[in-house]
Amino acid sequence: MWSIVLMGLAGLLVGGALSFRQQQRPLWTQLGFYVLAGMSLLAASLLTFSGS
Repeated sequence: MWSIVLMGLAGLLVGGALSFRQQQRPLWTQLGFYVLAGMSLLAASLLTFSGS
């Protein structure tokens, strides 16, 4: 259940990063969102594979 929530959060974070890119925001904000999305996907995968 939590892995699905974390994957959804990662999707929202990637969407936010793309939105910041379109708005010409600083690069560090985009990278921060991408890093957080990657961490969320990593946590989701760890939860999925450790739960079996």
